[in-house]
Amino acid sequence: MWGISYWAVPIFSALVWLAMLLAMLLFWITKGKPIYPSMAEGQRIAYISDVGTTELKPLFIAMGTVSVVTLDLAFIAERWLRHRGRLAPNTSMTQKALSGASIICSIGGAAGLILLTIFDTLHHHRLHDVFLCVFIIGYVLSAIFICIEYQRLGRAFDRSKIIRISFWIKLFFILAEIALAIAFGVANKTKHYNTGAILEWVIALVYTFYVLSFFVDFIPAVRTKHHQSVETAESAAVRHASGQSGTEPLAMNTSMGHHSQPAAAYYGNGHAEAYGNGHTSAEYGNGHHSANYGNGHTSANYGNGYANGYGNGYSKQGNGVVPAQNF
Repeated sequence: MWGISYWAVPIFSALVWLAMLLAMLLFWITKGKPIYPSMAEGQRIAYISDVGTTELKPLFIAMGTVSVVTLDLAFIAERWLRHRGRLAPNTSMTQKALSGASIICSIGGAAGLILLTIFDTLHHHRLHDVFLCVFIIGYVLSAIFICIEYQRLGRAFDRSKIIRISFWIKLFFILAEIALAIAFGVANKTKHYNTGAILEWVIALVYTFYVLSFFVDFIPAVRTKHHQSVETAESAAVRHASGQSGTEPLAMNTSMGHHSQPAAAYYGNGHAEAYGNGHTSAEYGNGHHSANYGNGHTSANYGNGYANGYGNGYSKQGNGVVPAQNF
């Protein structure tokens, strides 16, 4: 059911980032914790940037770039899936604007990280610090915009546990990263470089879990993909029983009837996960909570063993009654 899908993008990004951190930390430790030329007087613990000035600079650039670029692709994919109805769709222009602002800030943060890996702290100390600030501020602002968007989505789709979980994860990231960034800045300002180095490694580790949190956001897209494939097969069965031809799947009516909502995800109990009021209708006409054809009604019951009137029941098409086919 899962396969390789959008959820793999943030996991890949997080794993690349974590692998880079571990490689750089273990490199410094296995080398005997050397004091690099970029390190300040009295500094015994290397910053990530200090290790990045060594022969690991190509790795720092390559893996850092891959990680932030794939994360930004996850941001863009999330926006696209909401637009397509595979995730809970934005219900206002404000939500869409917040999503767009989040993507822009994440791109700025990514640019900051790529540039700080290129302009290392040994040869371009001031530029390196500027790009470090751009990286941190960019992704913190991005997370803030996402949090506000999800808070508004949570009001519209109050039954969605995933939106609530994702909101709290990202809120934790914002609060933790802001607190750690302030402590990091104070440690550097007061020349407590060893403390600052430890805080930098911790900030980078917390960022890893933030990236992983986007896996949660993509879970509904897996479910809606499965539902779409089931719906297409059942649509063909309905047409076959009624003597129709063609392969066009059931369309989701968004202009007529009540409680019509975009793409619903079906689960084991046979009910659609509600986006909003808990009802999803696939209508051809003015019917409610059913797939309607002409004057007949076809119920879409899953949990009790019926599927579009198939199983043990009957499917009404037009004004006639067609015996159900057992699968």
